[in-house]
Amino acid sequence: MAPKVDEEYREEKKSTLLNAAKKVFIKNGYINTTMQDIMDEANVSRGTLYNYFDNIDHIFIEVLKLDDQDNIDLFLDERPLWPAIKRWIEGWQIQIEEVDHSLLVARAEFFISSKFVKNKGNFPYISERYERTASAIEKAIYKGVERGEFQLQLPPALIARYLISFINGLMLDTFQLGNANTKVKEQLSVLLFSLEQMMKPTKKE
Repeated sequence: MAPKVDEEYREEKKSTLLNAAKKVFIKNGYINTTMQDIMDEANVSRGTLYNYFDNIDHIFIEVLKLDDQDNIDLFLDERPLWPAIKRWIEGWQIQIEEVDHSLLVARAEFFISSKFVKNKGNFPYISERYERTASAIEKAIYKGVERGEFQLQLPPALIARYLISFINGLMLDTFQLGNANTKVKEQLSVLLFSLEQMMKPTKKE
């Protein structure tokens, strides 16, 4: 039983460290976060932290994975799908309006950092994440078509990528300009209207 217990302990410890790291990245951003900051937040020794992570980039990518797991529940088994899609998009309102308390700053700093720009091949998770999110949305749309819920006017791949780009862009604009300028709730209503025209849901709430 010892190996299983050890594995469970390591996973629990890793999760604790990642949650501590997430708090630090939200507070400090990516550029200004150090391994020492995370050690202090998690109240662990240098040896403990390095036993799980090689460097700050390794931790940040793992934090992104943890954050993505919390955000990629894409209602595949819900029916009808259109109300579920609406709830999912409306759920973004709070996240975007509270963008100052998210990883957006850290993400933006990471993506424009020379380390990432010059070595994108060393960070495959970034492109994999985008493709996985787009694929999950596509699958949901396809499932709706199979159930006779949608009469698509555009290919699912384009709709999925449009949705991702809209939300990412609105989040970044809101961080830079504030909700008073970007009018998050109203823009998400526009997004839903445009999606409805693209997907022509046959089953309404």
